[in-house]
Amino acid sequence: MFRFEHSVYLYAFILIPILIGLFFWMWAARRRALEKFGDHHLLQQLMPEVSRYKHTLKFVLLMLSLVFLVVGWANPQWGSKKEKVKLKSADVIIALDVSNSMLAQDIRPNRLERARQFTLQLIDGLKGERIGLIIFAGNAYLQMPLTADYAAAQLFVKSANPDLVPVQGTAITDAIDLAERSFEEDNKHHKALILITDGENHEPGMMERAEAARDNGLQIFAVGVGTAAGASIPIYAGGRSTFKKDESGNTVYSKLNEEMLEGLTKAGNGSYYNITANDKIITAFRNRIDQMDKKEQEQKSFSEYESYFQIFIGFALLFLIIEFFISYRKNKLLKGKDLFS
Repeated sequence: MFRFEHSVYLYAFILIPILIGLFFWMWAARRRALEKFGDHHLLQQLMPEVSRYKHTLKFVLLMLSLVFLVVGWANPQWGSKKEKVKLKSADVIIALDVSNSMLAQDIRPNRLERARQFTLQLIDGLKGERIGLIIFAGNAYLQMPLTADYAAAQLFVKSANPDLVPVQGTAITDAIDLAERSFEEDNKHHKALILITDGENHEPGMMERAEAARDNGLQIFAVGVGTAAGASIPIYAGGRSTFKKDESGNTVYSKLNEEMLEGLTKAGNGSYYNITANDKIITAFRNRIDQMDKKEQEQKSFSEYESYFQIFIGFALLFLIIEFFISYRKNKLLKGKDLFS
């Protein structure tokens, strides 16, 4: 497995286009300065020993040196030893509501964006557990099965939006059904479902479904997104913004249904939290999950990595040394020869 030990240093590559731009700007400025003294072709005759190409060659060598220095600085590594590790963990599925009502702006910037930010923090807080991801609106869809790949989970969360679900609504019952099917059949005591939603459920039988899931060993938690006062639901079409209206032409207001979510989590042997608590919620989840019976999982991971930064640093130094010994004068051995003709 290949990786960079310090991948953040790769941002230094931003310097390269900046330096290239400065080089061409200075080259143009130099040419303008020389033209003040006389015709360009005449000046070339007055400076016959000055090479036309070595400025560019030296700059290219410096850029190559910088590229290898940055890669070496980030320390490329290759996994050299893979072993099986047994860890105890719980299985947690996060169900994120992406219905249109989540676009309401009663919390800033809007419910969905706030929910995404919270979910990313939640994934960081749940490291050590297996995580799955469901998105739901009128239907529920499994975006990622249970895994320890937290980076992939965060990528899925960042891309979650209402366009991913063709049928609108808030089908919490479907999300519970899908979550139960996503856990292993023999897992009766190590699983939890975290619903992140505004609670606008449009299906009957939800409480009964939560109780059945509880009897099957699933703990259901919920994070409410929105306010009791609510807000209108923006709709974007043809580059214009308007608000959702009912059949009578009245603006529809979406409100956080905390009473329903509290009842749901009570039926599901879990807890309800309002998203405004933020860090306190993650701490509470961590404590509740730590109290659960953990299941022993076997995972394969690389325990040793070989570093190869020295190879890239060596090439960088080589290019610097070559650049240092190249003068701006023409090579006498190549005098009278045009290598680019």
